[in-house]
Amino acid sequence: MVTQAVQIAPAMISWLDLFGTAVFAASGALAAAHRQQTLVTFSFFALITGVGGGTVRDLLIGAPVFWVQDWRFAATCLVTAGLVWVTPRTVWNARALDWFDAVGIAIYAVFGTWKSLTLGVPLLPAMMMGVITACVGRIIRDVLAGEPSILLKPEIYVTAAALASGLFGLFIYLSMPVLPAAGISALAGFALRAMAIWKGWAIPAYRG
Repeated sequence: MVTQAVQIAPAMISWLDLFGTAVFAASGALAAAHRQQTLVTFSFFALITGVGGGTVRDLLIGAPVFWVQDWRFAATCLVTAGLVWVTPRTVWNARALDWFDAVGIAIYAVFGTWKSLTLGVPLLPAMMMGVITACVGRIIRDVLAGEPSILLKPEIYVTAAALASGLFGLFIYLSMPVLPAAGISALAGFALRAMAIWKGWAIPAYRG
């Protein structure tokens, strides 16, 4: 029932994947910009951040790796890296990296869940695939940049992705049309992450 509901989704939802890739690629390039790196580093960070989560998702669910099958995704990452490279640093707000990430996790959490459901993955694992899609690219980028992983920080990041993917899975289970379900879920995930950036919200840490 769930699989049938997502399979009738309009093809336009797949463009979320390309847009999410561009947003995450921009965040990867900005991470390189903050470290005053070369164009090669810009491009690599943009690529690994843009497609990293989706690559892990596709490998786990046994799907063809999306950016290997469709050249537009790698091209989007490289073009985005070039645009950030030629843009003066003064154009970017100090929190631009966080805001690009916020948009990216909201979109990718929903799309990752949707794609997994269309391929017959059960509901709960599909929602987990949404979180992996949204977060793994950032995790890889942090490791390469020598930054503490987002998993080791109390800030609300993975939780926002889980909210978006969880809501989308719930709405689909309740037979809501895909596009409204995707829009509401992505907006909720973005709103939670935005409040965390704006207000400094964080998850309570274990105190033993």
